[in-house]
Amino acid sequence: MRVFLGITGASGAPYAARILQGLVAAEADVGLCASRAGLEVIAWELYRDRSIAPDDALARFLADFGGPSVTAYAERDWFSPYASGSARCDAYVICPCSMATAGTIATSGQANLIHRAAGVALKEDRRLVLVPRETPLSVIHLQALLTLRQAGALVAPAMPGFYGHPDTLQDAVDFVAGKVLDLIGVDAGLLRRWGQA
Repeated sequence: MRVFLGITGASGAPYAARILQGLVAAEADVGLCASRAGLEVIAWELYRDRSIAPDDALARFLADFGGPSVTAYAERDWFSPYASGSARCDAYVICPCSMATAGTIATSGQANLIHRAAGVALKEDRRLVLVPRETPLSVIHLQALLTLRQAGALVAPAMPGFYGHPDTLQDAVDFVAGKVLDLIGVDAGLLRRWGQA
């Protein structure tokens, strides 16, 4: 399975890390692109250090959560295979997905590789999962998300469920990551499934 993972500047880096771990465990071929803002969020939320340079945050993130099947692409790498519909890709995930990213994709804007990859997914009718993490949502946010859903994207907000009785914050993160992975056909064993003991 070949998957594109875009990481933008919304809060939610732990979700992205857990999704990447699930993809690596499933032996997926992962193309990863993090925006500069996404790397700043990674530095703060995962490493609690805003002084980490973006390139260093990416290197640390890949060392901690990646693997040999993960290839990182620069934010403006228009020669990445994910920038073209002629390249095969099974699924695209943007997690976390900032509202600025959602709005840009909804208007067909393409300021970076993450926007372009999402546009490719939509035009080629491929699986695209967006994981927004914002609250509250304005009418503008809701309209952008509705436009994206109508265009074929799946919108999976970072809303952990509590019916599985999470004991830790990691359990709540696993719930969201597991749902996202399920949507692209990867069972990473992260969910306590309804009806199971």
